[in-house]
Amino acid sequence: MKKLTPVLAGLLLCLSTNVFAEKHADAALEHAIAAAAQGKAGHAAALVEHAKLALDESASASLVAKSIAKNHIDEAGELLQKAVHEGNLNHAPAATKLVDAAIVHLKDIPKK
Repeated sequence: MKKLTPVLAGLLLCLSTNVFAEKHADAALEHAIAAAAQGKAGHAAALVEHAKLALDESASASLVAKSIAKNHIDEAGELLQKAVHEGNLNHAPAATKLVDAAIVHLKDIPKK
């Protein structure tokens, strides 16, 4: 019984990290969707604002994510970073395409 307690505690910790990653990934998805909507309306500055928030959330998710989820989150983060760059150059259509690609990755994250 003495050995079982640390094993169960470790297992619960591993499971809880996925919950934290999913929470941040969901928030990143919400901000990315808002960024895409702003980009489709031609508002590059607003796209950048939401894309930065999505990028922050994806970075937080990446810190605790594992396996396939981490790969999708990291790829979404790279695309969001590129979208911020394009948005800062006032290239709303190009930034919107990058955000849309990031959304695909965020939606492909396996849910627990």
